[in-house]
Amino acid sequence: MGMTGVYGAPKDPGEMIRLIRTAVDRGVTLFDSAEAYGPYTNETLVGEALAPVRQQVTIITKFGFKVDPNGGPDILGVDSRPAHIRAVAEASLKRLRVEAIDLFFQHRLDPSVPIDDVAGTIRDLVREGKVKHYGLCEVSADVIRRAHAVHPLAAIQSEYSLWTRTVEASVLPTCEALGIGFIAYSPLGRGFLTGRFTAETTFESADMRRGMARFSPESLRANQGFVELLGKIGTRLRATPPQVALAWLLTQKPFVVPIPGTTQERHLADNIGAVAISLSAEDLREIESAAAAIAAKG
Repeated sequence: MGMTGVYGAPKDPGEMIRLIRTAVDRGVTLFDSAEAYGPYTNETLVGEALAPVRQQVTIITKFGFKVDPNGGPDILGVDSRPAHIRAVAEASLKRLRVEAIDLFFQHRLDPSVPIDDVAGTIRDLVREGKVKHYGLCEVSADVIRRAHAVHPLAAIQSEYSLWTRTVEASVLPTCEALGIGFIAYSPLGRGFLTGRFTAETTFESADMRRGMARFSPESLRANQGFVELLGKIGTRLRATPPQVALAWLLTQKPFVVPIPGTTQERHLADNIGAVAISLSAEDLREIESAAAAIAAKG
């Protein structure tokens, strides 16, 4: 997502294509995009980057927003009418340069369209060979069960990290009970858990964090306890804070897959290194105890 804006100005496409291909070379197989990222430009970038290695990777994209047809940056609302879902699927297939979308997520619920109609539309697209698997983003356990009854869900995608844990109450147990995967976006707290930000940090006008409560100076100051905790554990394990944050996520459930984003090769290497970090039962108890004593602000 960050390659084509959101956290500042879009990056150089050529550099991002090289970075994506480097990720593949290093064993990354899952890439997450959406028509709303850019809008449109992210799918085009991902499609070009992964065309030579299409059989080695799984590509996610999403529908459900009203996007400016002229490519403007603003999201104009939600739209999951069946006809719109079909139109998005056709356009995404072309931009991604694929014959079928591996995993098609409803980006956000549309209160005006019953989830049964959405799931039914995806079921039809699967039967037509245009979509392989169905997913939902940021939904409740009840919605998951209703959608899954119409067409099997492959995965749920929601924000999940050491400082954002609401999915643990009912969403993760529901996924576990139904055999549905879970994809954790912003597993590094939109960069906060890397330790890069302090109360003095300023964000450029094109950075969405500029308007987010968790990135106000007060919140950045109050939430430093999470970073200090990760740093403490990391020092002991000779790991970086983001590696500890990702390693922690990987211990939560075997079906949880974090998708850290980056635009820099050194951060890519750091993130991949998390798979080699082993957290002991004692480490995990220490993290739980310390994190429970920090009230996330914002």
